[in-house]
Amino acid sequence: MKTTVDPTSPTYTENREAMLERVADLAAQHAKALAGGGEKYVERHHRRGKLTARERIELLLDPDAPFLELGTLAAWGTDFAVGGSIVTGIGVVEGVECMIVANDPTVKGGSSNPSTLKKGRRAAQIAAENGLPTINLVESGGADLPTQKDIFIPGGQSFRDITRASAARCPTVALVFGNSTAGGAYVPGMSDYVVMVKEGAKVFLGGPPLVKMATGEESDDESLGGAEMHARASGLADYLAVDEHDAIRLGRQIVRRLNWTKKGPTPASDYAEPVLDPEDLLGIVPTDLKVPFDPREVIARLVDGSEFDEFKPLYGSSLVTGFAQLHGYPIGVLANAQGVLFSQEAQKAAQFIQLANQSDTPLLFLHNTTGYMVGAEYEQGGIIKHGAQMINAVSNSTVPHLSVVMGASYGAGHYGMSGRAYDPRFMFSWVGAKSAVMGPAQLAGVISIVARGAAEAKGQAYDEEADAQMRAYIEKQIEEQSLAYFTSGMGYDDGVIDPRDTRSILGMCLSAIHTVPVEGARGYGVFRL
Repeated sequence: MKTTVDPTSPTYTENREAMLERVADLAAQHAKALAGGGEKYVERHHRRGKLTARERIELLLDPDAPFLELGTLAAWGTDFAVGGSIVTGIGVVEGVECMIVANDPTVKGGSSNPSTLKKGRRAAQIAAENGLPTINLVESGGADLPTQKDIFIPGGQSFRDITRASAARCPTVALVFGNSTAGGAYVPGMSDYVVMVKEGAKVFLGGPPLVKMATGEESDDESLGGAEMHARASGLADYLAVDEHDAIRLGRQIVRRLNWTKKGPTPASDYAEPVLDPEDLLGIVPTDLKVPFDPREVIARLVDGSEFDEFKPLYGSSLVTGFAQLHGYPIGVLANAQGVLFSQEAQKAAQFIQLANQSDTPLLFLHNTTGYMVGAEYEQGGIIKHGAQMINAVSNSTVPHLSVVMGASYGAGHYGMSGRAYDPRFMFSWVGAKSAVMGPAQLAGVISIVARGAAEAKGQAYDEEADAQMRAYIEKQIEEQSLAYFTSGMGYDDGVIDPRDTRSILGMCLSAIHTVPVEGARGYGVFRL
């Protein structure tokens, strides 16, 4: 692929400087999650001879193995700690890609709040869809009691997921470092393998105070749920570790003996890095998302050898489609070019998605769309049924989908490009990206037009000053709620990322995806033609 990007142009420089500011801010937001419960609680945790969640993960992983952290900004914009009080992600243990879920005990003792629940369920979904073993690093006081109404009933799904993973022959391992109380006791209780740390792990349905209240019995932590008791008496512990490092050693030993093999196709071993520099991605996306950019410039910096076989290049030109290879894996790419999706683009996408399913090729969706075109001409031309064809193809496609929101992702275009509701295997947003039902100004304008029409119908004078205030308020609100940080905090993607990391992240995702066979759809429902 050729490039027309000029790194010396004022536009490129302006874009790059703006993106670097956003990347710096992203690092600051991530730092909130990395800080856990704060310096005071981390120091107290260390004084007790304990490792933090990320320290445990680092020791668990193979030396120099990468860790694809997921949902780092969970709970951003809420009253809960950024990160949702757990760390989740994919890492390699004894050569096996595993989903790792670690409670952060420095945040309210690792107790689970609604964001924790949502993030944990997403991790379980990813593990199930991609056939990954799961390792739980457990130290949690159970439910965050003030929010129990939001987590008690749906929280039971997490225990169901553990048993279903085992039934699907995806091993589950629990390394218990501290408290695993109440419902949390079922994490080790339902796992295939359980390691407990001597004089550290405490696993019981009810602690001494609750037992005293319920039965009048006097008891202590060790007799109720200590690691030695579970190793010698109850049989809940399969392995008794002398300390945290030993527990991690035993966890790695368990994975080493799983006799685990991937069932998906292997990547090409001789792939080339992109010819064009991924560093240029910082200067490609305009500071104003209403200004279009050529997604081919992005594709050329993501795919192997910058080689891209474009499909239907002269038809439906505001959507780029084609085949490539990424870290040795075949990939089909759909990328928005000019923002708006017209009938030709929708029909082109539907055909391309079906072709990818015919050849068992995963799909990468690169979002920068304002949605499907509106207006009398386009309605009469069949934009609804053509958009429905694209959404039908996306909905019933069975090859894995990867989605990256580069710029805007508005309206039904978000759906047609395999947004969160369409269950892509993984979904990420570039820092600065936005997702919403429509742009802030457009949404505020629609509400204004409706309100003005209602006033006229009643014969009332319209308050222009109040209208201006209302529009300003709505625009500000929608702007805030469409930001990548906000949507990521809600769990609508798997992370906000630096554009330069996109290729590496997609490569790790594709590797995880190919743990299981990749199979395209064998049939579709009715397409409205």
